[in-house]
Amino acid sequence: MIIDNLKKNALTFSFEIFPPKTPAGEENLKKETAYLAELGPSFISVTYGAGGSTREKTLDIALGIRKDYAIDPLVHFTCVGAGRSDIRDYIDTVKGNGVSDILALRGDPPAGQAEFVPSEDGFAHADELVSFIKKINGFSIGVAGYPEGHVESPDLETDIINLKKKVDAGADYIITQLFYDNDFFYAFIDRIRKIGISVPVIPGIMPITNPAQIQKITAMCGATVPSALASVLDNCGEEEDAYAAGIEYTIRQCNELKSWGIPGLHFFTMNRSAAVKKIIDSLR
Repeated sequence: MIIDNLKKNALTFSFEIFPPKTPAGEENLKKETAYLAELGPSFISVTYGAGGSTREKTLDIALGIRKDYAIDPLVHFTCVGAGRSDIRDYIDTVKGNGVSDILALRGDPPAGQAEFVPSEDGFAHADELVSFIKKINGFSIGVAGYPEGHVESPDLETDIINLKKKVDAGADYIITQLFYDNDFFYAFIDRIRKIGISVPVIPGIMPITNPAQIQKITAMCGATVPSALASVLDNCGEEEDAYAAGIEYTIRQCNELKSWGIPGLHFFTMNRSAAVKKIIDSLR
C-alpha cells in the first residue's frame, strides 16, 4: 500500500496520468508510461474522467501498470454520476482485482453543469465517500488538499475544516493541488497540523512546460502564479527558452520542498515523461 511507503521516511516520487480519448493517445500513453516506470516511482495514479466517463479505462490502465511494471497503481474515484450501489459494485471490482489504493474525490461538475449535484442515493462530499469506502476493508485511501483553498470554498479555514472531515472519515494521506509558491504549502501544513491533521501530505507538482497552459490551469483552480515565475516566463521570447526556464523553476521549487522535509513529490505529468525525467534526474 502507498501509505506503507510513506511511513518509511524516504523521499518518494509518484506520477499522475489520465486515460486518453483517442487510439493515438493510448499508444502515446503506453510509451510514456514505460519511460515513467523507468524512473522508479512508488506509485502511479490514474485519473477519472468527467462524470465517471473513464471508469473502466481508469481501472484497466491501473491494472496494466501493476502487471507490466510491478508498480502500485492509485485509482481515482469520484462521487460524480454514481449512487451507493453503483459505487459499491465498482469498489468491489477494484478490490477483486487486487488494487488496494484509492484516491477519493468529490469530483468536478460535468461539462455544462454550473454546480455539483449529487446523484440519487449518492454522495455530496468527499468525506462521505471516504467513510463509505473505509467500511469496505482492505483499502488505503488518499484525498485531495488545497494549499490555497478549493475554488468553491468561501475561505481557507472552511476548506481545512472540510479536509479534517475527510481525514477523520478514514483518509490515510493527502495529495495537494498544484501550487507554485511554496509559502502557501508551508502555511497550509502549519494550519492543518494545528487542528489535528497528522497524516502525510504529498505536494502536487505540475512541471512548467507551456506558459499558456499554466495560465489556463491556474485560472481554473485558483492557484497563484508568483511574480518571480511570471517574470521569468514573460521574459522568454522563444518556446524552447520558456520550457527550459519553466523546468528550472520547478527544479528549484522541488529542491526547496525536499530540503523542508516532505514525504514525497507527486507529479502531474499530462501523459508526458520528458520534463519529469529532467526534474527527477536533477533532484537525484
